[in-house]
Amino acid sequence: MRRGRAAFSRGMLRQCLLPALLFPGRESGTIDGACIGDPDAGVKSIGGAVQMGGIVILGVFVADVAFQAKRQPKIGETLFGSRFALGPGGKGSNQAVAAARLGSDVSFLSRLGDDEFGRMARSLWKNEGIRPLAASDPDDPTGAAYIYVDEQTGDNAIIVVPGAAGNICITDLESHRDAISGASLFMTQLETSVETAHHGLEIARTSGVTTILNPAPAAPIGAETLALCDYLIPNETETEALTGAGIKSVGDAAAAAAALRDLSGGTAIITLGENGAFFDDGRRQCHIEAFNFGKTVETTGAGDSFCGALAHALTQGFEPIEASRFACAAASISVTRHGTAPAMPTAAEMKGFFRT
Repeated sequence: MRRGRAAFSRGMLRQCLLPALLFPGRESGTIDGACIGDPDAGVKSIGGAVQMGGIVILGVFVADVAFQAKRQPKIGETLFGSRFALGPGGKGSNQAVAAARLGSDVSFLSRLGDDEFGRMARSLWKNEGIRPLAASDPDDPTGAAYIYVDEQTGDNAIIVVPGAAGNICITDLESHRDAISGASLFMTQLETSVETAHHGLEIARTSGVTTILNPAPAAPIGAETLALCDYLIPNETETEALTGAGIKSVGDAAAAAAALRDLSGGTAIITLGENGAFFDDGRRQCHIEAFNFGKTVETTGAGDSFCGALAHALTQGFEPIEASRFACAAASISVTRHGTAPAMPTAAEMKGFFRT
């Protein structure tokens, strides 16, 4: 859930030296950061960027049922809303759409029910060029999510029922072991069980595949699972669940990112809503500001847009801080639109802002 703007102090951090990625005249975010080690590290392709190739994403598809209103009703109360929408969602599926729209070769591993929502998922993936690795479950329905959207701020609250996708298990992963081990990058979240996510990360890591864990929704994660993550991408709430530390400033974000690195050993990128993201790879710490592309109307899919765009950028050879900035731009575009998967920007739109 997106929070109000924190009082971030820019004076405490100096400018990272990065190439200009935006076309002149575009309004842009900036990157602040105390660059650890080589001050020019941000302009080099050092450890972390991966080679071009396919992305495999493990996760959940749900049908998003979104209601926009001034506030949520109290128990026993009925309110009139101002907007309703039914569309495709689920963190993993949204991330797959985000990466595919930017031009990546994406396979999505999940489970669906044999119902209308399941057919919605397969139609979406076909239209977006996503390769489905998804069995149909005859006994459980496709998942759904209730989404409340504040009509003034675009902030959201969500209840997810994963349905058939809640049955994804290690057997499903073993059925697609070759796809995972042959990918350039594997990404998962925690809408499946932690055990299932761990097994997918383990297959990828032992095969030399770059791994990303977006630990959402927040859940207890063992050290052995975190150790399998090349990139750990929580938001502020998930960071607090993992580290016990709240974030109210850049200094807080820096301390929390360092704590996440101590837990995982990989690169930590904390998404900060309208405040952008904070990057720490052990050599450099940088605050990457969000971009202003217009009025924020809905923030529901912003984190998924960030993760999908980051995965895409890394597989295209972007240096990790560049990839994070690219992901911030994609997320900043997505919040100017309604919906989750439908809000993800295309490659053509990103080329309008970035020299990709």
